[in-house]
Amino acid sequence: ETGKAIADVITLAEEVIDVTMPAKAVKVGKKHPISQIIDEVSEIFMGMGFSIAEGPEVETVENNFDALNAPIDHPSRDMSDTFYINSELLLRTQTSPVQVRTMKGQELPIKIIAPGRCFRFDAPDATHSPMFHQIEGLVVGKDVTMAQLKGTLDMFVKKLFGENTKTKFRPHNFPFTEPSAEIDIYWGLKTETDYRITKGTGWLEIGGCGMVDPNVLKNCGINPDEFSGFAFGMGVERIAMLLYQI
Repeated sequence: ETGKAIADVITLAEEVIDVTMPAKAVKVGKKHPISQIIDEVSEIFMGMGFSIAEGPEVETVENNFDALNAPIDHPSRDMSDTFYINSELLLRTQTSPVQVRTMKGQELPIKIIAPGRCFRFDAPDATHSPMFHQIEGLVVGKDVTMAQLKGTLDMFVKKLFGENTKTKFRPHNFPFTEPSAEIDIYWGLKTETDYRITKGTGWLEIGGCGMVDPNVLKNCGINPDEFSGFAFGMGVERIAMLLYQI
């Protein structure tokens, strides 16, 4: 009887499905939704000629804030928002330092995406977590324009969410880009959930973008009179929640 019980336990273990994973994610690839989204997004951008860049999760204040044109009194620098290790080191609050490292260390032109983990001093709730994932992109070269930025993101959205997905760019403000925008997709108003998550508008923000601020280019040793660039970023968890209806 003991032998049979052990055999039954082994059989059960082999049949167990990770219940922390949404059913759709289990069916399509048996990967965690975060990993799956990073793979899908990376594949789309690599198809557009982007390469993948990585950087350390323990970053310098210089790369995380100073080089990115963040004012010394910017709220994100506060100890209540950022995990500081000491006065010069922190857990990166965004993957933007990878862009700084790339601009400082790589020859132009640059066309990269930077997926990775980020950390902020947030209490966990439905829309916040002290550890989360971002995917950011950067293009720097001669005659890079806002039109190219909009075309790139519009193509990305259509490949990820469907060919008929509409996009909208709203003016916004970020320290490291000027002009800046938030990119929205038209999610629709078919269900009560659609009304709730889009606040009755049908439109949903999925990320931020803009032209790289000339000060950021200067901070990274690039002449803004000769070169220009655009950057964008999005939260992986938000995209995963939308696609897998979590």
